[in-house]
Amino acid sequence: MKRLVILGGGESGVGTALLGKEKGFEVFVSDKGTIKKKYKDVLLNNEIEFEDEKHTELKILNADLVMKSPGIPDKVELIKKIRSANIQVVSEIEFASRYTDATLVAITGSNGKTTTATLTHHILSQDLDVGLAGNIGDSFAKQLLMENHQNYVLEVSSFQLDDISQFQPKIAVLTNITPDHLDRYDYKFENYIASKFRIVENQTSEDYFIYDADDPIITNWLQDHSIRSKLLPFSLKNEIKEGAYYNNNEITITIDNNKLIMPTKNITLEGKHNIKNAMAASTVAHLLKIRKQTIRESLENFQGVEHRLEHVLKINKVQYINDSKATNVNATYFALESMDAPTVWIVGGVDKGNDYKELFPFVNEKVKAIICLGVDNSKLFEAFGNMVDIIVETQFMSEAVKIAYKVSEAGDNVLLSPACASFDLFENYEDRGRQFKYAVRNL
Repeated sequence: MKRLVILGGGESGVGTALLGKEKGFEVFVSDKGTIKKKYKDVLLNNEIEFEDEKHTELKILNADLVMKSPGIPDKVELIKKIRSANIQVVSEIEFASRYTDATLVAITGSNGKTTTATLTHHILSQDLDVGLAGNIGDSFAKQLLMENHQNYVLEVSSFQLDDISQFQPKIAVLTNITPDHLDRYDYKFENYIASKFRIVENQTSEDYFIYDADDPIITNWLQDHSIRSKLLPFSLKNEIKEGAYYNNNEITITIDNNKLIMPTKNITLEGKHNIKNAMAASTVAHLLKIRKQTIRESLENFQGVEHRLEHVLKINKVQYINDSKATNVNATYFALESMDAPTVWIVGGVDKGNDYKELFPFVNEKVKAIICLGVDNSKLFEAFGNMVDIIVETQFMSEAVKIAYKVSEAGDNVLLSPACASFDLFENYEDRGRQFKYAVRNL
């Protein structure tokens, strides 16, 4: 019996444990932190051995296969020991993908991947049996076990792609690449870029790669590297012969001379970046033979993603907007770009080596006050201190929202778009966004 050791007892770890047990592995789960009660109960009910608050090396280094949670970096001593013992380390999407014949649509990118994945799933689910997994909702492994869909839309991060060996999506989507998570890639942008492109490394000429042709980082990489998949670019700027482009409020998608033209005036998602997300999702749908009418209706009734430019409430004619999912500068760029009123901006958290320069034009033009919400806000004060009349700091969401209420006036926006990770003051970006919404509703 092969021994599967799982490092990390969260959603992906416990899902892998259940699938591993079903597939005949001897399974052991080890978490250096505390495993949440809901996950402990699942492990206990399924008689899966586990430990938390420690890693017992004797029980780990005798593995045949190790699945590590995406949150654990390679530079951890234990991971080095596992690798030097020649034990294969895989991510959950790699492990799970070995046990399915389903059609896989994998979506990655620095920004837009959650919206694109959720939108793609929304369109496909009108006509197909399809699951949504990866970074969203139930883990891929657990869904294979419980629901076993014929198709999956997977939102995959660079960390999940770092530990693949055979993972081969039928359709791969790359929304964009901007500097992010550089702390995990030795502060080398090229390492992060290479990691994102692993999404296509096992694809063949029978598979498809959908990508943003307006992104110079993607197009430069493609000029220097050959990939086997069929290329289907999308663009806001240029006409595309095979792929998708946007012109005169219409999206045109062409695949094998099969053309689809769709008006965009009724699309619910706002902003140029969401036209791109819609092009990517519609291209996937067109490839999988979804009818034009279904695609169009789905784009028009899609409700968006929680914590992504989510309109919370209007109070005294001030619109409060939750964009807690903006954990990097580029995401905040799109948020500020789409503001059409003077904006009180709540920003800050764990800085991942951010360069705030690209935000300067929007801050000058649209931002009237900045509220810094982080343990260390010195970099924000340095970057924006001279640009706005009001810049204050706090470490409490309730206080940040109260200050925003005081300094805003009728017609303004109050935007939570942190451009940073949340782990200094919050459990995760969802916790941050929910605290914001709670504070706004309690004004």
